[in-house]
Amino acid sequence: MSISNNISDSISAKVSNKTIELELESHKKIALGTRLKQCRNVITLGFKPNFSDYSAKEIQLIRNADKIYYPTAFYADLFHAMGKKIFPSVSTYAFVQDKIKQSALFNLQGIPHPETRVFYGKKQKQQILNIFSFPFIAKHPRGSSMGRGVFLIHDRDALTGYLAATPGPAYIQKYYPNDRDIRVVVIGRKIVLAYWRITHGTDFRSNISCGGEISFAPLPQKYVLCKFNMDKCQHVSDSCLIFVLDKSQRFINGIQGEIKI
Repeated sequence: MSISNNISDSISAKVSNKTIELELESHKKIALGTRLKQCRNVITLGFKPNFSDYSAKEIQLIRNADKIYYPTAFYADLFHAMGKKIFPSVSTYAFVQDKIKQSALFNLQGIPHPETRVFYGKKQKQQILNIFSFPFIAKHPRGSSMGRGVFLIHDRDALTGYLAATPGPAYIQKYYPNDRDIRVVVIGRKIVLAYWRITHGTDFRSNISCGGEISFAPLPQKYVLCKFNMDKCQHVSDSCLIFVLDKSQRFINGIQGEIKI
């Protein structure tokens, strides 16, 4: 009799623990991308391009979630199509790391932005030096990040090398000499972080991956203009904006657009 009671108690305890576990999970947020991996109230499932690779339990969590956080570019459109809420927005994923679209959006909305032009095809690319003077900035228009795919073009040889390595459109910007910029992180409509990025040595890039340094020294108040500017892009919900200043902390251009995740 006591053995039967012990077995019954053990089963009841396991069922109770399982129920508690499911209840706890039901109160947690669900994410696919790893941005929130360190958050204890978020279950990060990871990105699996074959949805069938998720376990039955993971599929249930995804289907039952009110909102999916950082769904990745692959799943953002799918969740949006089925009416499931996501963060960041599907619009954010549409613009992420696509400098051509970002520049077009900023120009459309009248948001301050460096003089930028996209040159398509061989005939248009032959006109670059009729519009821009050395030195100028050339970038890989899609996928460049952390300073990679960004070049300071000083002469014709450098331009020839850039064009040879960039079979698609050429993305050219006016160069503003400076030794630092301000990086502002905006989530939703709120500025959550802002800091200086200071260049290292002779490198024109202030990216941390290129040796740049972070400084939390006081910032000019004008950087809050990004709040006004991002109000013009209300469906972009997670972004990093860069403000370029000269050595007297006078703004020499507004946003050097970066919509990143």
